[in-house]
Amino acid sequence: TILCFTNTGKVYWLKVYQIPVAGRNSRGRPVINLLPLDDGERINSILPVEEYRDDQFVIMATANGTVKKTALSQYSNPRKVGLRAVDLVDGDHLVGTAVVDDSNDVMLFSSEGKAVRFAGTDVRAMGRVSKGVRGMRLSAEHRVISMVIPEANGYLLTVCDNGYGKRTSTVEFPTKGRGGKGMIAIQASDRNGPLVGATQLFDGDEIMLISDQGTMVRTRGDEVSVVGRNTQGVRIIRLKENENLVSLARIVEPDEIEEGE
Repeated sequence: TILCFTNTGKVYWLKVYQIPVAGRNSRGRPVINLLPLDDGERINSILPVEEYRDDQFVIMATANGTVKKTALSQYSNPRKVGLRAVDLVDGDHLVGTAVVDDSNDVMLFSSEGKAVRFAGTDVRAMGRVSKGVRGMRLSAEHRVISMVIPEANGYLLTVCDNGYGKRTSTVEFPTKGRGGKGMIAIQASDRNGPLVGATQLFDGDEIMLISDQGTMVRTRGDEVSVVGRNTQGVRIIRLKENENLVSLARIVEPDEIEEGE
């Protein structure tokens, strides 16, 4: 099952086999034909779920720096019209979701190039329709752009608007309390532009970068330099004039994908 979270704070259920398989250049099928979305409602985050365990939670992060944790079991009864997943204030929207347990840390990344890391237990479990608590304190002009659940022996890939980025070891980001302004993850300088994406990488992973003009580049994550937190990074993708990077995705190692997937 895929849980589809929208900008209005609702969640819908979708089976993987209901999603059409199509080629790279295909336009795909309109989501409105798969889910009963309202006017102006769009999917902001998707979360694959195999089992609704009682000891796991769905954690959500919003652009305004709010985080919320709800028991995964509260999403075990699908409804065609969807359910309210989080109560959003005006101007806020959902950035990311993840399934966690009490052993996980949570990292939030802002467009300012900063990151905050805190224990998942710092966020108490709440009901579906609650607002959540502050996860990161932001300047007025900045927003949270990504949420990552860090794992051991991994790297954090950060990429900026102008196509620059880097890998940094997760051990350089110590766990602190939630609600702070965070530490520098990458220098969001005039050369780099604001941070637009952050994801976790492991040796052998590949990455996919997409620009606002539809250009897509797929490359090996190992080719991106590993440098410290307080640095600018290197050019990852060469963009045209007035072209900006908008999306980043991790592609797992081929041997992690079972035959037929």
